[in-house]
Amino acid sequence: MRFASPWALIALLLLPLLVLVWQRRRRGSALAFSDLSLLPASHSLRSRMLHLPFALRMLALALVILALARPQAGLEKVQETSQGVAIEMVVDRSGSMGSEMEFDGRAMTRLDVVKRVFAEFINGNHRDLSGRPSDLIGMITFARYADTVCPLTLAHGALSGFLDTIHLVPQESPENRTAIGDAIALAAARLQTAEETLARQTGTGAKAYTIKSKVIILLTDGQNNTGEHSPDDAAALAKKWGIKVYAVGVGGDDVVKIQTMLGTRMVRTGEGADRDTLAKLAESTGGVFRMAEDAEALRAFYKELDQMEKSEVESIHYIDYKEYFAYFVLIAFCLLVLEIVLGCTVLRRLP
Repeated sequence: MRFASPWALIALLLLPLLVLVWQRRRRGSALAFSDLSLLPASHSLRSRMLHLPFALRMLALALVILALARPQAGLEKVQETSQGVAIEMVVDRSGSMGSEMEFDGRAMTRLDVVKRVFAEFINGNHRDLSGRPSDLIGMITFARYADTVCPLTLAHGALSGFLDTIHLVPQESPENRTAIGDAIALAAARLQTAEETLARQTGTGAKAYTIKSKVIILLTDGQNNTGEHSPDDAAALAKKWGIKVYAVGVGGDDVVKIQTMLGTRMVRTGEGADRDTLAKLAESTGGVFRMAEDAEALRAFYKELDQMEKSEVESIHYIDYKEYFAYFVLIAFCLLVLEIVLGCTVLRRLP
C-alpha cells in the first residue's frame, strides 16, 4: 500500500485540535450543580454511547483525508532495457503465400503459418522460444507495394491486432507481385530512425537507450519482380546503415497437389523462393539465409536467431497500481449516515 498524494495526510493533524475544541464546548455548556448527589446516577448503555456520534464523525473525516491521499496497492516492477535489438519483420503477402504449409500437423496457408510462428517468436511459446520482450519490433508487408503495418514499438501487445489485419493478395489482382527490394529499403529506412522512434514513445532522449543491433527478418516465397529498388540496391542501403538482413525462404518448391483422372499430381505454380537472391541479401549484410518448409523449420530459424541476436535486460519497469480511495469514501459516508441515524433515534438529545 502507498499514497499517491501523501501531502494530504498533513490534514490528520487537525483531528486532535477538533477533539479539543469539542471538549471545551461541552464543558462550557454544562449546568452548575452544588451537589452531584442531587443528580440521579446513570450507567446505562445509552449514556455510555453519547460520545459515539462525534467519534463516528471524526473517524469519517479521517477516512476522507486518507482518500484524498489516494491509497494505492498493486504490483510494481521496474523494466528498463539498456540494450535491445530493433527488428523489422518484412512479410510477403502475395498470392503464392496462400499455398499450403504444415503447422503442428495441420495444413494452413504459408502466410498464416508465418503469422503464428512470428507471434510465438515475439511472445514465447513455453517450449523452444522464450520471446523478445525487450526488443523494438515493427512490421512491414509487401506484394506489389511495401506498407508499414506496425511501426517500431515496445508495446508488443498491439502486434497481435496488427497481425490480424494482414491478408493475402488475390491471385488475379494486379497487386499480386513481389517487391522484395522496396520492402527491404522501407524496413531499412524505418530502422535508420529507430532511436528517434523509441525516444518519442518513451518521452526520453534517444541517448538514454542503446539499440544493440538492427535487423530485418525477411519472409518470402517468391522472387523480386517489381518495384523501384532492386534487392541488391536495398542490401547496399542496409549495409551502409549497419543493418543485417536475415532472409527466410518460406516453403519448398512452389507446387500444389491437384486431383486428376489419373490420380494426384504435383503441379508447379511458380518458381518458389529465389534462393540465390535471398542468400546474397543475407550474406552481403552480415545476416544468414535459411529455407523453412514447415512451422518447425521456422521455429528452428527463430531459435537460431535468438542465439545470434541477444538482448540484455537489466531490469523491468511496470507500475500497475489499483486505486482504493473510493472504498475509504464509501466507508466514511456509511459512518456519517450511521451518526445521523443514531442522533435522530436512540442517541437523540433534547434541548
